[in-house]
Amino acid sequence: MQFDSPQILAKNQECITPNKYRLAMLNGRKLSQVASLALLSLSVTISGCSSMGQTQVSESDSRATKSVISETGSTAQPSSQAAKKLNDLAVSAKKSEDACEGECGDVNAITHPDEGVENSDEGVESYEDIDSQPAFIDVEEDDIDIDDEVEGERLGVEHVPLNAISPQTIQAFVEVIDVIRHDYVRPVNDEMLFQQAITGMLEKLDKHAEYLTPESYDNLRSFTDGEIAQVGLVVKYNPNQQVWEVSSVLSQSSAQQAGIKIGDRLLRVKNAELTSDMTEQDIQQLLSGIAGSQVEVTVMNAQGGSRRNITLQRNLAANNELTVTVKDTIAIIRLPVFQNGSKDQLIGALKKTGTAVTGVVIDVRNNPGGVLSSAVDIASLFIKEGDLIQVRSRTNNGQMIKPKGKPYLSDLPVIVLQNRYSASAAEVLASSFKSNKRAKIVGEQSFGKGTVQEVVPLESGGGIKLTVAEYRSAKGELIDGIGVKPDIVLAHDGSDWQQTAVNLLLSQDRPLGIKFDTNFDDDGSMLNDY
Repeated sequence: MQFDSPQILAKNQECITPNKYRLAMLNGRKLSQVASLALLSLSVTISGCSSMGQTQVSESDSRATKSVISETGSTAQPSSQAAKKLNDLAVSAKKSEDACEGECGDVNAITHPDEGVENSDEGVESYEDIDSQPAFIDVEEDDIDIDDEVEGERLGVEHVPLNAISPQTIQAFVEVIDVIRHDYVRPVNDEMLFQQAITGMLEKLDKHAEYLTPESYDNLRSFTDGEIAQVGLVVKYNPNQQVWEVSSVLSQSSAQQAGIKIGDRLLRVKNAELTSDMTEQDIQQLLSGIAGSQVEVTVMNAQGGSRRNITLQRNLAANNELTVTVKDTIAIIRLPVFQNGSKDQLIGALKKTGTAVTGVVIDVRNNPGGVLSSAVDIASLFIKEGDLIQVRSRTNNGQMIKPKGKPYLSDLPVIVLQNRYSASAAEVLASSFKSNKRAKIVGEQSFGKGTVQEVVPLESGGGIKLTVAEYRSAKGELIDGIGVKPDIVLAHDGSDWQQTAVNLLLSQDRPLGIKFDTNFDDDGSMLNDY
C-alpha cells in the first residue's frame, strides 16, 4: 500500500470545512503539552483544509504559532524530539485551518471503494502463504512514488477523511490521556501510553490483530513460516489450592524474561479462565502457537496479591516434524503444523517407509495452522478436481482455491483426525476434504479460526498483524467461530484415536496399495504394488 504525503493529499482531495471547536478548551483542567499538541494536531488536520505546504506570510505564521501554544493552556516547552515534532505539526495544521476558514466546501465524510476495482487471479498469490503465520510484505523505498495518486492498493479503497470522527470522541481521548498523566497512582510513560492505545485499537478489531514492537517484529521474522513455538511455561494443577501453578519456567523463554516464577499461579490464557476440568494438554495448547505470535496470560504470585496481565511471545521452537508411520498398510501422517515445504516432507516420508499403503489417516490434532498454501498443496495430493476453499477479502466476494499439481493419492481412502485445537490451515484441509466428500472427518469439532492475517511492517519500526480476509468452505459455509464439524464424533478422553481411525479404514474395501519409488521425483515415478 502506498501512503501519500500531506502535500500529495492536498493535490488530490477537496478542501474540508473546518469544525468550529477547540479541543484545548476543557473545563477545570489544563492539558499536558504532549497530549494536547498530539490531539490538537490530529483534530485540526482531520477537520482542516488539505492545503498543507501552502506558503503563508510570516506574520500569519507567527500568529498561528502563538495561537496553538496558547490554546493548549500550557507554557511548558516540548521536552522531547517527539513532542517538538508534534508541536511543529500542530502549528502547521493550525495555519492550514486558518487558511481554509470560509473558503472550503463540504465533502462526504466517507469515501467509497473505487467502482473500477475488479477481482483478479492475482489475489490468489496474496493469500496463499498467509494464515496463522502470515507472510511478510517487503516494501522497498524505490517502489514508492510520492507523485502517485491515492489508490488504496491494500484494501481497494481510498483514504477515508478523518473528519468523520466526532469532536466529542477526540476530546474524550485528550481528556483520558490528561487524566491518566495527572492522576494515575504511578507516573506513566507517554510512549507507553500511545503504544497501548495502538494495541487497544487493533485488539478491538478482532482477537487476531495485534501491534508488534520492533523487538517482537524482529523475533517473528526469525522463524521459519509455520513453525510452532512455546512461551516456556509448564503448569500443574494444585487440588488443595484449586489453582494451576507454574512448575517450570524454561530458560531463555519469554516467560522467564517477563519474570514469571515457579509457584506463580496461572489464572487465564487469552480470554479463557483456567478451570479444574482442564488438562495439562489443554493449557499447553492454549500457550503454544505459531512461532513469533503473542499470547496474553494472567498470573498471580504464590502469596496472592494483584493479578498481572502479561503478553508473552512464543519464542521457543517446538517439535514441528512431520512424521509417517504405517500400520497394517495404513499410513498415519502426523501433521503438527503447515510449513513451507510440508508437501515435499510428506512425499519424502512416504518414500522412506518402503512399503505400499492402502489408506491414509491425516492427523491434524492440535495443529494451530500455519502456511495456507501448504494445506492447499497437501489437499491437492488427494483431490483431483473441484473447489478446495473460498477466500473472501474486502475487494472480492469469494475467490475459489482449486487443487494444483498431480493428485498422486487420489485413489486412497482417507480419514482426517481433528480435535478442538485444530485451527486455521488445519481447518482448510478438513473442510476441503469434507466439501468434496473425499474423506471422513473424525474426532471433535475444530477450533473455528477462519481468518487470514497479514503482517505489515511500519516505517517507524515494528509492524502490525491485521486480518485481511476470511475463508469459508467451498460451499460457502462459515468456519470462523464455528469450525468444521466431524462426521464421526470421538470422546475427548485420551483414547487411541489413531487406532480407531485405522480400524475404520481396515473395515472398508480399499484399492491396490500405492508405493512411492525411492527415486520418485514428482514426475510420476510411482509403483503400484500388487
